[in-house]
Amino acid sequence: MASTIQALPTEVVYLITAGEVIDSLASVVRELVENSLDAGATRIVVSLWPQQWRIRVADNGCGMNLDDLQQAARAHSTSKIRSSADLWKINSLGFRGEALHSLTTLADLEILSRPLDGKLGWRIIYGDGGKVVQVEVTAIAPGTVVTVSHLFGNCSSRRQGLPTTAQQMKAVQATIYQIALCHPHVTWQIWQNDRQWFTICPAATIGQLLPQILPQVRQGDLQEVKLEIPNPLNSEDKTQNSALSTPNSALSTQHSALNLVVGLPDRCHRHRPDWVRVAINGRMVKTPELEQTILSAFHRTLPRDRYPICFLHLAISPDQINWNRNPAKTEIYLNEIIYWQEQITQAINQALSISSNNLKEAVHTTRVSKLLKAAEAKGGYNFNPQNPNPCTDAINRISPNSLKAVAQVSNTYIVAEHSGGMWLLEQHIAHERVLYEQLCDDWQLVPVEPAIILYQLSPAQVSQLQRIGLEIEPFGEQLWAIRNIPAPLQQRDDCAEAILELSWGGDLQTAQVAVACRSAIRNGTPMNQQEMQTLLDNWQRTRNPRTCPHGRPIYLSLEESALARFFRRNWVIGKSHGI
Repeated sequence: MASTIQALPTEVVYLITAGEVIDSLASVVRELVENSLDAGATRIVVSLWPQQWRIRVADNGCGMNLDDLQQAARAHSTSKIRSSADLWKINSLGFRGEALHSLTTLADLEILSRPLDGKLGWRIIYGDGGKVVQVEVTAIAPGTVVTVSHLFGNCSSRRQGLPTTAQQMKAVQATIYQIALCHPHVTWQIWQNDRQWFTICPAATIGQLLPQILPQVRQGDLQEVKLEIPNPLNSEDKTQNSALSTPNSALSTQHSALNLVVGLPDRCHRHRPDWVRVAINGRMVKTPELEQTILSAFHRTLPRDRYPICFLHLAISPDQINWNRNPAKTEIYLNEIIYWQEQITQAINQALSISSNNLKEAVHTTRVSKLLKAAEAKGGYNFNPQNPNPCTDAINRISPNSLKAVAQVSNTYIVAEHSGGMWLLEQHIAHERVLYEQLCDDWQLVPVEPAIILYQLSPAQVSQLQRIGLEIEPFGEQLWAIRNIPAPLQQRDDCAEAILELSWGGDLQTAQVAVACRSAIRNGTPMNQQEMQTLLDNWQRTRNPRTCPHGRPIYLSLEESALARFFRRNWVIGKSHGI
């Protein structure tokens, strides 16, 4: 009987292998751009002709000599790894050696390149399987230009299965945006059908680059945190051993870097969790564990059904990462995942706090921003000549008592002064934030005598009260006795109403929010100077002082510089009198 298992023809094998990585216009762009970045490029030009299935990527990287060009498109040919041991110390974006070879089986491939120290540039055309078909000298600046033509021309069914051109261009744009965020120092020019499509200018930090990609977000809406964190303890031995053999590599450091950019929850958020992004060592990856950690850290800081803007970039020791989870390297195995989750949570808490590093704030309410905008050119305001920058002074001297309670407006808002301007806080939600975090840290149920009697509770309500720890027992027909209550409610006259509210569902955190809201000082309640100051001091010490547990902004900042512009303090007296 003849065997039913047979080896596939070579051309079918090539198509399958290529299909793992090259499956769309966006994947071609990704592979070629990553090669450019590995070559040290700081300027990349991507040109697309989607109707012609043609792509060109030009860069100013290190370039290739003739010998490298002749090997570049052969199967599994790469300059980035040499042995299996190198798979555990990968510092480049590409390493499989598949992309160019796969392209030769799916398209026409042409590469022009010249090394930085080379006098000649070379143009090579490749045939099927990466064989060199044509070689000639060409005039080219140092760098590389890769042109892919007639993509999927030998596989019409692949073309037919792809989305529309518009959808593919959207995927290309998203791919470039993701890569640009990981490499903010690079200049990008993207052309479509010989017309400039969009550009991305280089930036010193990711936070400065992000508004180019999300135009509705301003730089003042973002907070950026850069931290140097130690490697996990069990990786130090590996790192030390690797550092001995590769003293010039990134492995020689005993620390990793964490770069975090968050949208401040009182200023910007999203309807979907589409801007919770994680990058590791220069590449955007899908890591559900870390993404969920980010979402959890923002819990009870955003309005209901809203999600944060957060970009996290970890630069960690390569021995902590296994890139072989997915051929496109979009998913990874990360060692010591719990350790990194803890570091991320701490970094987000630092970004959301109010401290000496982030006290200076742009006025974030659009209406107020327009009100304070001045038409005059920038100038000195003659305010406190001994201290020309009061906001900077405030930053340097911030402390838990740096906000001074000045007055109460409408028995609702607290006017607070600091050396850089003034803040306006709503007293109820500021107190609600303080109480909520206290309840999260120390959820105490205290006995109550006499018991609180509730009438006509459903089985679901009884079960809910038991779930959050309350002692409840029958006290007669349709009557229930509550023997203990959350500590903040014991002094309230409406305790029964509060317990009834807790019975309507939700987890423990929901109950804590409800108790905090019920227990917080009400708007309309007069407060004396000491009470306001105590509230300000306690509020500044909270972990997430920007919003209440429901996601409402707690304070409005009015900086001295903005006030000075509005009141035209740079005008001279004679000019202000019309002289």
